[in-house]
Amino acid sequence: MPELHNFANMTAKPSSAAINIRNLRLRTLIGFNPDEKTKKQDVVLNIEIHYAIEDSVLQDQVDNALNYKTITKRVINHVEEGRFLLLEKLASDVLGICSDHPSVQ
Repeated sequence: MPELHNFANMTAKPSSAAINIRNLRLRTLIGFNPDEKTKKQDVVLNIEIHYAIEDSVLQDQVDNALNYKTITKRVINHVEEGRFLLLEKLASDVLGICSDHPSVQ
């Protein structure tokens, strides 16, 4: 017989969560060879952002929430408008954008 649990009285709250942005396909100038400097190439980003859940978020207060739409738009703009010699530089920049929110771990 299955065991039944009453979760309504549980006081534990989650302390962290993750947002996943999958298969974000963008076009950018990346590379240092002559043809790479003039022809945009596809890059596909998969981003996982871990963040601390604040009490205000659990109370449904939007102002302190991590907004994945805002982060995604910033990443899109930065990558598509940018020029990168190295893939590592692009990855570092995306990491910086995703880490801007104070709750990101």
